[in-house]
Amino acid sequence: MTLFVFGINHTTASVAVREQVTLAPQQTAQALRGLIAETAIAEAVILSTCNRMEVYGFIPDDAAGNPDPAFITAQWLTKFHQLSAVTLLQQHGYCYQQEHAVRHAIRVGSGLDSMVLGEAQILGQLKLAYAQSQQHMTVSGQLTRLFQHTFNAAKQIRNTTNIGANPVSVAFAAVRMARQIFTDLGQQKALLIGAGKTIELVGRHLHEAGLKQIIVANRTLNRAQELAFKIDATCVLLAQIPDQLPKVDIVISSTASQLPILGKGLVERALRQRRHQPMLMVDIAVPRDIEAEVNDLENVYLYTVDDLKDVVDNNIKARKQAADAAELIVNNQVDTFLSSLRALNAVDLIRAYRSKMERLRDTEVANSMHRLNQGEDAAKLLQMLGRNLTNKIIHLPTVQLRKSCVDEELENLRLIQQIFELEDLVP
Repeated sequence: MTLFVFGINHTTASVAVREQVTLAPQQTAQALRGLIAETAIAEAVILSTCNRMEVYGFIPDDAAGNPDPAFITAQWLTKFHQLSAVTLLQQHGYCYQQEHAVRHAIRVGSGLDSMVLGEAQILGQLKLAYAQSQQHMTVSGQLTRLFQHTFNAAKQIRNTTNIGANPVSVAFAAVRMARQIFTDLGQQKALLIGAGKTIELVGRHLHEAGLKQIIVANRTLNRAQELAFKIDATCVLLAQIPDQLPKVDIVISSTASQLPILGKGLVERALRQRRHQPMLMVDIAVPRDIEAEVNDLENVYLYTVDDLKDVVDNNIKARKQAADAAELIVNNQVDTFLSSLRALNAVDLIRAYRSKMERLRDTEVANSMHRLNQGEDAAKLLQMLGRNLTNKIIHLPTVQLRKSCVDEELENLRLIQQIFELEDLVP
């Protein structure tokens, strides 16, 4: 059998290439069915995200023509996406087989192969991909064992290392800082200034952290409304900030303004109206949105993008150290999985061997019973039955033993000697 993964990701191809092979959710069923129906692949799981597109597959030993997993998968993807040349995928793709495929699956599920080291989202995406394959019945024994093992290994890595413990994006670091200052974010109110990607990420993280009261302030109301809808927030124009500032506990700003939006005087007036309750202010903008003098005010905790960058850099170092420990777990988990596969193969081999011997026995017994019913001597029939069984059982091992002796295949000889507990006659 051949376990394999064929893919393209952020390290091997640009966005322009990756977007050509991305699968939309509504294409998944068609793609899975096509892989199974049109290729030698017997089981398949397709993982498609913004940073990677991977096909996890299983090809049985009896597949016609001993097909190459990389070639047939690349060829099928080219056809499915109507690309001009299979070389496009061969130039940017990678293919891992057997233990290397197992290692890759575990590293992907653990976030060790992600653009952001240790990110947790990929495990959920991998679980969804597997669930879709279950739904469309394109997985069974082999890939089921692989993915269940991958999920367990990823869980162990998450629980026993710090691979995902520290934020490595400025947006998430800002939210983590808010959680350190305010123990219960659900009781706080936040003002987000700007409506770009960074502020959107901040808003999503705050919303996921339980902060229910969020105001988005932007130069244009349309963009603010779009973001507010995504994170269940309200929106205002920049001109309304003086009215909103006294009501909020957290201010996070990231705009493209060339001049500060919040000055010391405006913040000072807001503090007086708040009766000097503490405020967290995070300025992610360059140039800065909040005057540096605001940091001189009591009960204001002001952090700039440089402060957050130091946090992020330190956390990246911590994740890299955790990754070293995680890789050791990956190696152990690969060995464990391969051992379990070998054990399963042994069970299948033993079952096949026993079945063959039982068929041979049943044939000889039936033949002897028939002759016994014909009146032949029972004692002679028992002797013949024993002789025939012995000859048929030892025939093939004897042929292989003689061949190994002639060809001086010492490893085969030692194995036969061990299996049948023979004397140590092999040099």
